[in-house]
Amino acid sequence: MIMVSPTGARLTKRDHPMVPLTVPEIVTTSRACVLAGAEALHLHVPDGAGNHSLDVGRYSEDLTEIDTALPGFPVQITTESANRFSPSDQLRLLRGLAPKWASIAVREVMADATVAQRVYDVCADTGTRVQHIVYDAHDIQTLRACMTRGAIPEAPDILLVLGSYAQGRPATVDEVLPRVSALPERARWMLCAFGPNEHACLHTAALLGGDLRVGFENSLTQADGTVWASVEASVAALCAHRDPPIVGAALWPGPQDLLQNRSPTSTHLNPTGSIRRP
Repeated sequence: MIMVSPTGARLTKRDHPMVPLTVPEIVTTSRACVLAGAEALHLHVPDGAGNHSLDVGRYSEDLTEIDTALPGFPVQITTESANRFSPSDQLRLLRGLAPKWASIAVREVMADATVAQRVYDVCADTGTRVQHIVYDAHDIQTLRACMTRGAIPEAPDILLVLGSYAQGRPATVDEVLPRVSALPERARWMLCAFGPNEHACLHTAALLGGDLRVGFENSLTQADGTVWASVEASVAALCAHRDPPIVGAALWPGPQDLLQNRSPTSTHLNPTGSIRRP
């Protein structure tokens, strides 16, 4: 599976003019990424000032608009704290929204173990599929401990994050195999990687059997420093190098008219699908 994350919790138009922030922009970008080959969407919703939000109403609005444009397309919401929200805020979102799919960082929710148990219980009760985010060996140990006591299923979905946006530390390809090898044996895993080595790390993860998450949340640039013209340009480039190449959301049985009317590139891309910083 290739999941796209168009925004993240910190990006604004100052970082890249094509970062989608409004509901119409998010819908338009989502459609373009589907046509480029994305098979799922990782969704962040900003507040009116463009800041990261865990607002139930904003999420509900975005999810409704996306489902109208792309009926049945898999959408995963984020519960990222971004140093703004607590485990109680994350619980409030999950309880109020009852999403089909959510990502939850182990280290964030376990900041309050009592609330963490309630978070996992609410997700189990509402049928929310959880992808557990781990950043390092300590997170994996915490995840295993939660599995041992039954708070997390024995075959969890995991997002393995390489590198760090907040610390300005880019991921490297050499990290992929050791980190994947440390995961629980029965886990279904996905990988994302911060920085210009994003695609190289994702190609390696694909060879190891992992799912992939790509997009502006993790990198605005290619390995040579060229800035992607848009999120969908990055998705298209990644899909073109898969074997066999992925075209038009291969795992999503969505509206055929959308897929049949796709064009090789989005109308706002230049011929190379990239731009360079001045």
